[in-house]
Amino acid sequence: PLGNGVATSVGMAIASKWLAATYNKPGYNLFDFDTYSMCGDGCMQEGVASEAASIAGHLKLDNLVWVYDNNKITIEGNTDWSFTEDVATRFVGYGWNICRVTDANDLDRLRHAFETAKRESNRPTLIVVDSHIAWGSPNKQDTHGAHGAPIGEEEIKATKKFYGLPPDKTFHVPDGVYDHFRDQMKSNGTKKAQEWRETFEEYKAEYPDLAQQIELMQERKMPSGWEAKLPVYPASETGMASRNSNGKIMQAVAEACPYFLGGSADLAPSTKTRLEDAKFGDFMPPQTGWGTFAGRNFHFGVREHAMGAIVNGMALCKLRAFGSGFFVFADYMKPVVRLSALMEIPSCWIFTHDSIGVGEDGPTHQPIEHLAMLRSIPGLMTFRPGDANENVEAWKWIMNEPRRPTALVLSRQNIPTLDREVYASAEGTQKGAYVLKCACPKGKPDVILMASGSEVSLIVKAYDVLVSRGIKPRIVSMPSTDLFECQTQEYKDSVIPPKIRARVAVEFAGEFGWWKYVGLDGEFIGMTSFGESAPLKHLMEHFNFTPERVADAAERSIAKCKQ
Repeated sequence: PLGNGVATSVGMAIASKWLAATYNKPGYNLFDFDTYSMCGDGCMQEGVASEAASIAGHLKLDNLVWVYDNNKITIEGNTDWSFTEDVATRFVGYGWNICRVTDANDLDRLRHAFETAKRESNRPTLIVVDSHIAWGSPNKQDTHGAHGAPIGEEEIKATKKFYGLPPDKTFHVPDGVYDHFRDQMKSNGTKKAQEWRETFEEYKAEYPDLAQQIELMQERKMPSGWEAKLPVYPASETGMASRNSNGKIMQAVAEACPYFLGGSADLAPSTKTRLEDAKFGDFMPPQTGWGTFAGRNFHFGVREHAMGAIVNGMALCKLRAFGSGFFVFADYMKPVVRLSALMEIPSCWIFTHDSIGVGEDGPTHQPIEHLAMLRSIPGLMTFRPGDANENVEAWKWIMNEPRRPTALVLSRQNIPTLDREVYASAEGTQKGAYVLKCACPKGKPDVILMASGSEVSLIVKAYDVLVSRGIKPRIVSMPSTDLFECQTQEYKDSVIPPKIRARVAVEFAGEFGWWKYVGLDGEFIGMTSFGESAPLKHLMEHFNFTPERVADAAERSIAKCKQ
């Protein structure tokens, strides 16, 4: 999508700076790549490009070059209809170096612009190239007719004639073009790649530990035995907010994985995602005195969309990158979260303040439809852990996964830490859903209760209510419906037996997606409206999220199945 490509390039330029600062040694310049990105008038109008350009200028990414094809045409027509700002002056304000090439066919001027960008040592560079869309087309040049549709067979022939190409030959490549490209690839590709590999072998002999990190990173693998550093949480009725347990787990992940890094959209004190040890540092231009390019904590500012694109850019360069924010602001990030799944890169999205549990902040900050939105994205694994140990297990899956991105959805309010002597091991999290407890473990339960996140503790209490009423329930924690759907049918049927049609699902969110599991005879207890501004206790009473209501719904579902 327009704007997202150039925004992602900022993450790639950041990755180059971080890799160089972390791994380059005297005589071993392993990482020094520059990042070049093409963009057009549409990209310049998208907000994400502006967000990303702003942070690139702030970070003084002198290894970043955007080439702006300024042809003044968009799908509807001339840009003068909607876009008349001075783009170059705007980028000067962002702290960029500006080069101008007034004729796209002037190769000497283009070469000079790229050489100037290469010499720049303190700023990213925008090369503004004035061009003509469909140059040489006698009837389509400089018109929007050449933007979003084929120009037609006759117009193609006329344009080929302008270029001096045989008009009647299709897919024609003039003599010498293939040879030119092959020679360029040999000298700038094959030869340089071989030189790099030879240098890396020497580096490996001198810095074996760092070389091993690079190799693991490139293979998207984790260091051996890394999971041993993760905490195990004791049972606690008070428990803790999953954002808090998550913050502690992240410290252990950062210790185990030297290339794990990321930040938030100005919300780290609330999302609890800062990597706290001083050795992790902050990613900043060294001349600022605030950090270095080897820092692992990023400050994206209030730029959620650009943060996501930048995280994707870093992930494309094999870093294990995360971005965090309030769950309701996932709305700002939908395009980049979707792109991470489309590109099959293991970006990690951490969203806190996951429900009406936000309380007094009110409906503007209380997500309702957002879980359904994330779960609908193909290839994205969404986790909403039900206690601290499910959170640990989620991280085991996340960091061992080389391809699929994840969204971790976490609470602001405390969640009890379940006693795993009474309830099943949290290892079931890595299958997406599992049986926590069953009053009829060897037979057929009367009803199945399902929930994710903080609502797991609600169905745990409802279990006791039902048992006291002489009913035999099964409770199922479903931290990731996406991951559950990846399991064998045999496993899924063992957790939610098809013959047990009495079912209740509970989630502080909309019902979309849950009917697949509750079926026609089941019931869903959740949100059918936006939230309200009040303390959590009052909200639970107002929306009637109680164990008794869950138990009553279970009895109704049982009664339906008997009809």
